[in-house]
Amino acid sequence: MKFHSTALWFVLAVLLFAGLWFFEKQLQPAAPAPTVLLPGLRVAEVTHVQISPAGAREISVVRTNGGWQLDKPFAYPAPAAGIEALLGAMTKLVPVLRLSASDVHGKNTDAEFGFDNPQYTLELAAGEQAWHLRVGKLTAPGDQVYLRIVGLDGAFVTDAGWLQLLPGSANVWRNTALVDAADTLDGIVITNGAKVIELRRDATNHLWRMIRPLMTRADDAHILAAWQLLRSAKAEQFVTDDPKTDLSAFDLAPAELDVWFGRGTNFFSAVHAGKALPENPAQIYARREGWNGVLAVAKEALAPWRGAFNDFRDRHLLELTPATPVAEIEVRGEAGADSYTLQARPGSGSGWVLAGEKFPADTDNVLALVKLLAGFRIEDFVKDVVTDLSSFGLATPARQITLRSVAGDTNHVIAQLLFSAVQTNKVYVKRADEDFVYALAAEEFNRLPESGWEFRERRIWSFSETNVAQITLHQNGRTRQAVRTGENKWSLAPGSQGIIDPFAIEETVHRLGELTAAGWVGRNITVPEKYGLNTNNLSLTIEAKSGEKFTVDFSEYVPRMQTALAAVTLEGERWAFVFPAPLYQLVVAHLPLPANAP
Repeated sequence: MKFHSTALWFVLAVLLFAGLWFFEKQLQPAAPAPTVLLPGLRVAEVTHVQISPAGAREISVVRTNGGWQLDKPFAYPAPAAGIEALLGAMTKLVPVLRLSASDVHGKNTDAEFGFDNPQYTLELAAGEQAWHLRVGKLTAPGDQVYLRIVGLDGAFVTDAGWLQLLPGSANVWRNTALVDAADTLDGIVITNGAKVIELRRDATNHLWRMIRPLMTRADDAHILAAWQLLRSAKAEQFVTDDPKTDLSAFDLAPAELDVWFGRGTNFFSAVHAGKALPENPAQIYARREGWNGVLAVAKEALAPWRGAFNDFRDRHLLELTPATPVAEIEVRGEAGADSYTLQARPGSGSGWVLAGEKFPADTDNVLALVKLLAGFRIEDFVKDVVTDLSSFGLATPARQITLRSVAGDTNHVIAQLLFSAVQTNKVYVKRADEDFVYALAAEEFNRLPESGWEFRERRIWSFSETNVAQITLHQNGRTRQAVRTGENKWSLAPGSQGIIDPFAIEETVHRLGELTAAGWVGRNITVPEKYGLNTNNLSLTIEAKSGEKFTVDFSEYVPRMQTALAAVTLEGERWAFVFPAPLYQLVVAHLPLPANAP
């Protein structure tokens, strides 16, 4: 009986606790949401903000053309970030305490709360709505402030944090940028004294061209870097805003330099640069077009725009783009010497061929040639209008290179380059589609391959070590043979002496089976001594189980290359090449003849 009564009391206690919890959590009315102080205030709808700091000039900004602009105490662009941060904070203002009309009634209360001489007076306008606020004193702890809204009885106490967003002077809300940022810039006009340079960006390939003083290609990288430097530059100080200021005193009327930026047929921004500040030569006077203010800015921000027109010209001979891939490279030498044509096989990634040859061309070498041509830098702009090419050795060029976007189609020329012979460490060069003659450093020109055979595919042969029967070494009249008897198993043939490492030989032969030239140095060579080749040097012959033989002959070691030259016979011709250095180290380490070999 005692057990049952205890259980009953326990159940009743649980039910009572559950009931109290449900009543407190579910049936009690929710706490009222805090009421914002300025209902109806929306940042995007505000068109005018007027602030009067105590003891300072009135600050007024208006929203116009999607941005903000100061109109008092002077007209100047204003940054949206600071203004809209303040407005955003004010939309969230919640009163900590409301003081009734009787609380603030009396002749001394305005002075007590700071409303007789407010820190700030604010006026906000959004369409037909307007708010007029007076910011009084801070409360005793200093973390809250008294606030009065004109038209409402009493006053309020709010958190004081939002006061930090109020500007103490108009300069706080002045845009310090030198130009209006625009990603669609497509026109620039530079006036530097009597010189005028006009640049225009092509709408199709997005490359810059010079329109004045002559029509030519422009330096995209230089223009972009100069534009980005100017976009990031800021006013170091605001010198004067007086519209009656004598701008000639700053060399701003006329300016030493004017740079206009346009989009389509309209200019959206301009900067005018004057002389250096007497007290700080690293800064110059400047002015934004359309505004009265004279600024001090870093001299380096405008330095790239002060150059001569040649500084804005493209110093590349070619401007190759993915939209016009190279499909043919035709090289013609004087009187037909050293002439060849490289052509891309039809189909993307199908490789290249050397026209008239049986062997394929090495794709990496062809692409390296394209990269070399695209990277050629003009050392000097020699002459802009040329009528007599013979004076530059270009009437009959020493070399002519034509790039086409369609192999075999003379109507699809990307560019044609005419090169003179080397003259005093330089080469004259001209594009067929331009009237200008340039100078190229001879060092750059000499990097061009001289013959088509240099583009032969570098893979020499291909076989597997599993198909190898034996390897024979000849050097200084001596011979040594090793026979493959199984996987990783090698033994010396009868008559051969020394100690061998079967695993090392297997790895070396495996790599020899995929022999690739590091670079070709001679075709159909008839004087092997020219390449350091003679019968006393190491010669290596690998014999397959089928009886086919693969022979490579070596020169002496060449220290500057850390390898040796070598020669092989391919399609009945002797070819000399640079033997790959890593494989050469394996050969000399694991396949040498012992000193006492017969």
